[in-house]
Amino acid sequence: MSKNQRTLVKKAIFNTHFFFRKFPALPYIFKWLVISSIIGALVGTASAGFLVSLEWATDFRESHLWLIALLPAAGFLIGLLYYHWEKEVEAGNNLLIDTIHDPKAIIPFKMAPFVYIGTIVTHFFGGSAGREGTALQMAGAIADQLSKPFQLDKNERRTLMIAAIAAGFGSVFGTPLAGAVFGLEVFLIGRIRYNAIFPAFASAILADLTTNLWNVKHTHYHIDFIPKLEFLPVLYSIIAGIVFGICAAGFSRIIHWMGSFFKSKIKYPPLRPVVGGTIIALAVFAMGTTRYIGLGVPVIVESFEKQLPLYDFALKMVFTIVTLSAGFKGGEVTPLFFIGATLGSALSLFIPLPFGLLAGMGFVAVFAGATNTPLACMLMGIELFGSECGVYIAIACVVSYLLSGHNSIYTRQKIGEAKNRRYESQQEKSISEFL
Repeated sequence: MSKNQRTLVKKAIFNTHFFFRKFPALPYIFKWLVISSIIGALVGTASAGFLVSLEWATDFRESHLWLIALLPAAGFLIGLLYYHWEKEVEAGNNLLIDTIHDPKAIIPFKMAPFVYIGTIVTHFFGGSAGREGTALQMAGAIADQLSKPFQLDKNERRTLMIAAIAAGFGSVFGTPLAGAVFGLEVFLIGRIRYNAIFPAFASAILADLTTNLWNVKHTHYHIDFIPKLEFLPVLYSIIAGIVFGICAAGFSRIIHWMGSFFKSKIKYPPLRPVVGGTIIALAVFAMGTTRYIGLGVPVIVESFEKQLPLYDFALKMVFTIVTLSAGFKGGEVTPLFFIGATLGSALSLFIPLPFGLLAGMGFVAVFAGATNTPLACMLMGIELFGSECGVYIAIACVVSYLLSGHNSIYTRQKIGEAKNRRYESQQEKSISEFL
């Protein structure tokens, strides 16, 4: 190498060092853009396949209602699957939250196919469950396999898991902004991990784009009329938010109590979904309707179109709590959307706000109270219903979050900032200690 060439190489190295010293965030951005791109592509594809499978399972079941009679047998198979081969990941979403708080062993990849199979079987035979739990668990299991190839340390694994949750949530609901904030907000109540903000948003947006590239469509909701922002509509929104918060707290407490009840009364785990499945199947055939099983998306859409009866939300609560407490797989979030939207629509009997607006408020506010993620739920409301209802959505979410207390469907959530002074001494404690 000539003297001039050596000089040019030294100059290039100096310029590179100077450039990265001047812009120190660039290596971080480049690294996480690569990782987020992989997460987005893989998780977005997994969500697309899951949503298509879920739609097929739902349509097939609705065309062959006799399948519901086999729900107890399907539950027994799911129970056996998890009892013999999947014990280490049975905690589900709580395992993802635990990994953020204290990363240990890599989450086994088998978590993804097992929870996928369990959820599709649950819906195929008529259980009442959602899809968020499955999407998050698939995302977490897929993303954590990147830890070793990229040689991620504990802090970086925490960021990786946040990005995975953001990608799974954003892609399965078509709400990337809400997904990103949900990933940042869900594991520690009252605090947000800002050093993961870029990976969370990048992963959620790229995963949603990937799902859309597979031509998978998400449900759209429309609120016909939004009243002018005045004192009385704001007051009514606060009252509605109180009801939504009480509903969220009630759901969280009852589902944990029912889960403990099943465990205490039925010692052999595979038999729990047999009992739960029998209750659900008998109830469906006795009532002569499949309105309260599966995702319930048609009923959610209906809640925006007309005023629904008050018992719709209560029956969905019962069906969902029995299904999930017994050990069937799926998520709580879409049922919570159903519960909140139908409750909101029914509240228009007593609260003088448009039923469509109340349905939209309940859709996200009950979820906000049950997961302690008010910011994510505000963004979700704006992404799904439009910015015009943003203030009403925000009021409902904040009030519901505050009124739901330290309850949650995720027992491994920790208190980062207490909701009131009474619980300030309980900061950094797990929600499970309050249940």
